[in-house]
Amino acid sequence: MTVMTRISLCFLATFLVFCQVPLSAQRSEQQDNLWACKSGLDSCDRSALTAAESHDIAVSTHKRNLADCRSGESSCDRTQLTQLEIIAMAVAAHQTNVSNCLDGIGPCDHSALTSRESRSVARAEHQQNIARCRDGRQPCDTSTLSKQEMSELAIAIHERNVSNCTDRIGPCDDSMLTQAEAQAIAVAARARNLSNCSEDSDPCERSQLSPAETRAVVLAEQQRNSSACADGADTCDVSRLTASEVTAIEAREHRRNLRACQTGYGYCDLSRLTKEEARTIAAEPPPASR
Repeated sequence: MTVMTRISLCFLATFLVFCQVPLSAQRSEQQDNLWACKSGLDSCDRSALTAAESHDIAVSTHKRNLADCRSGESSCDRTQLTQLEIIAMAVAAHQTNVSNCLDGIGPCDHSALTSRESRSVARAEHQQNIARCRDGRQPCDTSTLSKQEMSELAIAIHERNVSNCTDRIGPCDDSMLTQAEAQAIAVAARARNLSNCSEDSDPCERSQLSPAETRAVVLAEQQRNSSACADGADTCDVSRLTASEVTAIEAREHRRNLRACQTGYGYCDLSRLTKEEARTIAAEPPPASR
């Protein structure tokens, strides 16, 4: 290769490198402008777009405006919608209003309803009012109820009060209970209190327990404490154990300790073994490692 050829190649390579910098910068500017136009930003320069890009931007802008109009955004420009789109929006808006009125949720424009829709909405609103009255929710307008509905409402209110008094959840008016209901609720309350005391749960009113129930609760507490001590739980109260329980727990712990020393698994205290147990373990070969 001649010297002149080498110089020419070097010059050409240097020229291409320097030319790539402005080309890359130009592509970056075009991409930024395309993104700005797609996003609807003020910095968009439509004159810098190709014909294909302009078409795509017009389509995406129209779709974004249509979405804004459907969602009720202030940026909606209805003049850019086609006649079919305007009709479709009107149909959707009407159906949304009907659904809101029927469900009692969201804005409801009664003036936009047809006569048939108004009758359906009136029936739905009446049923919603009955449901609120039965559940003790507001607003409840009893003036719109018939005699039959008022009678059914009185029964529902009474049943809800009995349920509240029985479960002790929600307002309870004891004066509304019949003698039989009051007695049944008292029995249920006594059984619930006995269960809470037996299981060490709140609320527990020991003063309401009979002597027999008190003995049963004390026995349950002893059994629960004995189990906790046998399991080594933190809730164990050794001072409450009987002599037989202490003996049984000690025997159980001795068996556990012996098994741990024999197998090599678990906590082993050799000092608590009998001489015979210690000799047996010393004579046995160590368990094979796994």
